[in-house]
Amino acid sequence: MAVILVVTAGPASAGEAFRRLSASEIRTYLIGKEVTDEVHWAYSFERGGGLRVVSLGRTRTARWRIDGDGLCLDGQPCVEVWMAGDRVEFRRGEGTLPEEGVLQAPASRR
Repeated sequence: MAVILVVTAGPASAGEAFRRLSASEIRTYLIGKEVTDEVHWAYSFERGGGLRVVSLGRTRTARWRIDGDGLCLDGQPCVEVWMAGDRVEFRRGEGTLPEEGVLQAPASRR
């Protein structure tokens, strides 16, 4: 009996492992997109380092930059960016829980 395995590119399966992104991958995946927990917060990454932050219904502008392979957001320590499909984790280091979100097109908010 022969078994044929077909692999297709598409949405990540629930079991896909997270992997750490490099600086160039962070730029590729995040610029022009939004990372959100779909309830409390959203970060919209603009070209040139602009960042629109929505947190608990309030919107503010900030800046983002890359330092090594870390993502630095205004006023916060730099984080590692890990992805599995459209799921994103911002990891701050040992002993802290990651900030978990979903990568998507920027949503229209009022």
